[in-house]
Amino acid sequence: MIEELLAARGAGELAHPGGTLLAHLGRTRDALAAWGARPALQTAGLAHAAYGTDGFPHSLLSPHERPVLVDYIGVEAEAIVYAYCALDRAFSYPRLLTGIVRDRFTGTASQVDNGLLRDIVELTYANELDVMTQSPLLRRRHAAELRLRLTSWSAYASLPAVEALERL
Repeated sequence: MIEELLAARGAGELAHPGGTLLAHLGRTRDALAAWGARPALQTAGLAHAAYGTDGFPHSLLSPHERPVLVDYIGVEAEAIVYAYCALDRAFSYPRLLTGIVRDRFTGTASQVDNGLLRDIVELTYANELDVMTQSPLLRRRHAAELRLRLTSWSAYASLPAVEALERL
C-alpha cells in the first residue's frame, strides 16, 4: 500500500502546513477524489511529493527509484508524480499554458501533451489550495499571487477545482 511506503520513507514525520506531509498528501488525494478526478490522478495526488518538489524539496524517494513507485501506484500515476515533482516552476509556470516545461532533475525542456498539462494543473490546484487552507500565514503572504496564477490556468482545471479556488 502506497501510504505504508510513504510513511516508511518519513512522510508521517515531515512537518507540513496542517500537520505532516503524509496528512497533506491524503488531503490532496481527497480533494481530487471530491472533484471527480480519475483514479490515477487521485493516486498521484497521494504521492505527488514523492521525489520532492520545487516548492517542497524533501524527497521520500530519489528519481532513480521510479520503478519502486511504479510498483506501488502504477505507470500512469507515477508519470504524473514525476512530472509534478520534476517541474522547474520558475521556468515552467510562465510557459505552462504553452505546454513547455523544464525538468529540474535533468534540465531538459520539453512539450507535454494536453492530458498531462491538465493533470499538472489539477494537481497544483489541489496541492496549493490545501496549503492555503491549512496555513493562514501562507495564505496572507501568497494568496493574491496564487489566485492570479491558478485563475490564468482555469481553462485546464475542472469546474470543481475552479469553484474551490473561488471559495477560498
